[in-house]
Amino acid sequence: MISEDLPLGKEVSYPSTYTPSLLRSIERADSREGMGIYADLPFRGEDLWTCYEFSWLDARGRPMAVILTLQVPCNTSCLVESKSLKLYLNSFAQTRFSNRTEVQRALDSDLSLAFRGPVMVNLVDVEHAPATSNHFLGESLDHLDVTIQTYEHDPALLRLETSRTTIRETLHSHLFRSVCPVTGQPDWASVMVQYAGQPIDHVSLLQYLVSFRSHAAFHESTVEQMFMDLKEVCQPDSLSVYARFLRRGGIDINPFRSDHEDVTPELRVGRQ
Repeated sequence: MISEDLPLGKEVSYPSTYTPSLLRSIERADSREGMGIYADLPFRGEDLWTCYEFSWLDARGRPMAVILTLQVPCNTSCLVESKSLKLYLNSFAQTRFSNRTEVQRALDSDLSLAFRGPVMVNLVDVEHAPATSNHFLGESLDHLDVTIQTYEHDPALLRLETSRTTIRETLHSHLFRSVCPVTGQPDWASVMVQYAGQPIDHVSLLQYLVSFRSHAAFHESTVEQMFMDLKEVCQPDSLSVYARFLRRGGIDINPFRSDHEDVTPELRVGRQ
């Protein structure tokens, strides 16, 4: 259930002085219970946030600007609604802090409370930000000759190849789209699926990914839904699902879920 208290889809003021109460938490359990996910998570992973619009004033009133990155473990009790995070970060803009450590301390405290768990916060100097992008590993599905007629989430589209030989492969697509469950705005992403087990039919996987085109869910639960569908229908021996969503409001969110990997792949697709 989505709270009416969320700022998404509403006209709101943009406080420019530090206001941690702007953050809005959403219980992960709200979406997970519908997927049959309870206390014992069938995956591990994290949500990687990149926030490009973050600034504050130093002790002399001089603006400071950095890129803020967050690593949020998927076992935190809550996710944070992205517009509330944007409003919260913007509230630093006209606030003076004595030093960078004071800013870091405020972020660590506020975000750990909002996510209900430990969050790794990193302030990256703009001149030190990576200038290049990496490509997803493996084979692209985007050039397959395929007919698609389903644009509502449908795991029944998935099927295995007839071969009983187990394989290990990495597949990806840049054609993914879902929609925000509050505003209906499109959320575009590149998705990577890495698995070992009986071969997944590539055409069916692309059809399945495109079937999310009208699916309304937050980024994190969308990736968890993909993980659960693939695990149930295809029954791979191992599975990882990684989505790199395009930014909205100066923020991108990139969930990674895996049943065997602890470290999220270090990459950023070119269009991000």
